[in-house]
Formats: sequence, structure tokens, C-alpha cells
Amino acid sequence: MQKDIKFGSGFPTLLYKELLRFWKVAAQTVAAPVITAMLYLLVFAHVLEDRVRMYDAVPYTAFLIPGLMMMSMLQNAFANPSSSLIQSRITGNLVFVLLPPLSHYEFFAAYVIAAVLRGLCVGLGIWIVASFFVPMWPASVLWVLVFAVLSCCILAVLGIIAGLWSEKFDQLAAFQNFLIMPATFLSGVFYSIHSLPAFWQSVSHWNPVFYMIDGFRYGFFEVSDVSPWHSVAVVAAFFVLLSACALRLLSRGYKLRT
Repeated sequence: MQKDIKFGSGFPTLLYKELLRFWKVAAQTVAAPVITAMLYLLVFAHVLEDRVRMYDAVPYTAFLIPGLMMMSMLQNAFANPSSSLIQSRITGNLVFVLLPPLSHYEFFAAYVIAAVLRGLCVGLGIWIVASFFVPMWPASVLWVLVFAVLSCCILAVLGIIAGLWSEKFDQLAAFQNFLIMPATFLSGVFYSIHSLPAFWQSVSHWNPVFYMIDGFRYGFFEVSDVSPWHSVAVVAAFFVLLSACALRLLSRGYKLRT
């Protein structure tokens, strides 16, 4: 078995398959999340714009946009590999992915890259549409890109793990409903954790998604609840840990060959 990524192998084909898989139905995989995020923005902005101000110089609507972008990117980066793997296993066509001489590194990279690109497409779409309501440009494009890519990578890896572990759609739905959704909604998408009681602030610091959103928001406004360097360290460490777990499962063929 190959031990690294070689473009003479099946890696480009698998990557193309995963990219085509979400792009062919972009109305569902890209446009629908953008519309959903805009509905959140319109409702929360209408209700809370004049009542809530998280940072002194940042209106609540502007504060909300990076959080909605990151939440949508994370959810879609997770959905891409997890749904692809479980559909392939249930329909029985996963064997056609396993037959070519693909290493587990290539398998991993193809699914992660496709998921990251889907997440970035969704985030870019939300930013473009939201700009018609609140024109805004990142204060630091580099920080925005670092947190966007790293965060999508993490959820993509988590999607691979969930897709390998789940044997039916109910199990995958449980993974989304009891882990992904609570972690994203309780991470500061709609609020600053400084507005919470001390106990819940401490709890939020154990949520890695909080650091993804807080660091991403720093890239837009250069203000955040914690240092962006601290956030990027937590996010990078979490990515390395999850990647090691996913690569270990793939190298063993966990639930892929049985």
C-alpha cells in the first residue's frame, strides 16, 4: 500500500468525486445554508439590533455575521464526508473506493479537502449576501483564512470519524444533534461569553468551537474574548488530535472492510 499522496494514484479521482458530489447539487449544499443563515441574521438583527451591543464599536448585526458564517461552515464541512461515507456504505458502493491503490493518507486528504472547500463556499456565500445588509471587510484576512480553514478541517475530520462509526442514518443524526449542534450553538455564535455568568464562561472555555468562532471573529474586528494566539493553538492542537484518531481508524480499515 502506498504511504503518501501521489497524483498518479486514485487520489485526484476520489477528490474530484467528492467535489462533484456537493457541487452538482449546489442549490442544496451551498445555497440552502446561505439562505438559512440569512434568515437567522434577519430575525436576530431585527429583534436585538437596538437592544444588544457586544463590543463597543461593533453593531450586533455585524457581530452576528462572522458567527453565522463559521457555524454554517462547520456544519457543512462535517456533513460532506459523514453523509458521503454512510451513503456509500449503505448502498454498497464503498467497495469501488477501496479497490484502487489508495493509502489511508490519500483517502483522508480527499475527504478533508472536499469538505473544506464546501465549507468555504458556504462561508463566502454568506459573507457576500450579508454584505448587502452590513458592508464589512475583514480587518485581518490572514486570521480569517487561518481559522476558516483549520476549523473546517476539524469538522471534516470529525465527519470522517462519524461516517466510519455510524452504521445507519439515525446514528449519524444523533452525532449531529447531540454533539455538533450543541457545540456550535453554545460557542458564542449569537453572544459574547463575557455576557454569561462566571460558571458558564468557564464551561465555554472547554468548548473547542468557541475558539474557532472567537478567533474567526477577531479576524473581522480585531476584538475577541480571548487572545487569537491562544485560540489558534487550541484549534491546531484539536485538529492534530482528531487527525491522528481518524488516520488510525483508516489505517486499520475500521468498519470499511466488514
